[in-house]
Amino acid sequence: MRVICPHCLKVNNVPKKDSYKKANCGSCKNSLLDTKPIELNSSNFDDVMVNSEIPVIVDFWAPWCGPCKMMAPTFSSVASSYPLKTLFVKVNTENEQQLGTRFNIRSIPTLAIFKDGIEVERVSGALDANNLNRFVQKYL
Repeated sequence: MRVICPHCLKVNNVPKKDSYKKANCGSCKNSLLDTKPIELNSSNFDDVMVNSEIPVIVDFWAPWCGPCKMMAPTFSSVASSYPLKTLFVKVNTENEQQLGTRFNIRSIPTLAIFKDGIEVERVSGALDANNLNRFVQKYL
């Protein structure tokens, strides 16, 4: 399966397994098991969406948004549960207004799940860990 390196954003081919002990990027050699959400912008958003064969969970947020700040640790924590199962990314709609407009983001935080480059579901508002896990698991 094709996965995006969270460090250098290069595409990697990785055998599909139930779990992984080690998986490194062929380009930068960093671990592909690093699950820290990555920040995307208009120049790399489409490449990541098209080249990821695993679901991509996008957090559309802004730095001035209180609920966004409250949900950020939960988003990062839940991301750590899904190495090479999902890719968690963030889009700062303050800096990336064209992406916010393109995806018709009317309230933040908004979470959207993309599979094969296509948005399959979204939810607006901050989610706790249980609800975020349920949201993600529907698409594994």
